[in-house]
Amino acid sequence: MIDHDSATDATPIALGGLGLAGLGVLAFSLTLPSTAIALEGLDPYLIGIGRSAAAALFAAIALAAVRAPVPSRAQWPGLLVVAAGVVFGFPMFSTLALDHGSSSAHAAVVVGLLPAATAVLAVLRGGERPSPAFWAAALAGAALVTGFALVQGAGRLTGADLLLFASLVAAAAGYAEGGRLAREMPGWRVISWALLLAAPVSVPVTLWLLATTGPDWTGRSALGFGYVTVMSAYLGFFAWYEGLARAGIARASQVQLAQPLLTIVWSGILLAELIDAATALAAVGVLVCVALAQRARVRTVAPLAACDTLPQAGKERVTRT
Repeated sequence: MIDHDSATDATPIALGGLGLAGLGVLAFSLTLPSTAIALEGLDPYLIGIGRSAAAALFAAIALAAVRAPVPSRAQWPGLLVVAAGVVFGFPMFSTLALDHGSSSAHAAVVVGLLPAATAVLAVLRGGERPSPAFWAAALAGAALVTGFALVQGAGRLTGADLLLFASLVAAAAGYAEGGRLAREMPGWRVISWALLLAAPVSVPVTLWLLATTGPDWTGRSALGFGYVTVMSAYLGFFAWYEGLARAGIARASQVQLAQPLLTIVWSGILLAELIDAATALAAVGVLVCVALAQRARVRTVAPLAACDTLPQAGKERVTRT
């Protein structure tokens, strides 16, 4: 039961949550362009793994500062999936895709299917039964992205495209499992523990790469690496998960639909990439398909599902309508 005060405050809380979710999306929208900038002087493996190693330091400080309890034995397998998906998988595959010739704008279109892919894994993991409209929209988005990649690749999928699809699957798995774990602990702790779980691998590998790859730390490459370390690998999740907690997952996830278009804009501004009509139309088409999939999924979820997937600390702030 929700008291009158929380009901009165529901609108400001929801709007504040959407604002925070928007900040998270804004942070993530700069990931691909920043990675491309870092590649101007750094090895792709150093970027993909090194950002997680450096972010693990911030995670350790944050967890120690609040004396966060150690996750239970049952939570570690889920954290392992998060680590494999968003700490290792997405950074490595997306960085290698850019290094193999994909433009940031092209990658944004392919990775733009991420909300739908995450939803597919989430409904399967959570036992939801979405309508045929959900599956139709998700499949339409997948077909559109595949068609776009084939057209851009002169009738075949390039190695960069395959890496982008791998990054998409990895991120979707990490997001879906992270969302499940966020029912049991605040979302920022999920990413923090995942980073620490990966640290025994990421830290020594990063030190080895620093010693063997001859990084060229120009101002631009350092700025790009610093951004993907601080914002993409860590702080972006703070705003994103808090937005989910305040506005509800179903509502806040709609904000993520703007991410591919934002990334394309940043690619034009920061990298001087020429955005052709096919890329722009494909991005809009993906946005429409994902929006339809999200809408169909929301209609099929039980009324309390959005609240049940929130971090415990945020549940009392959500007004059930």
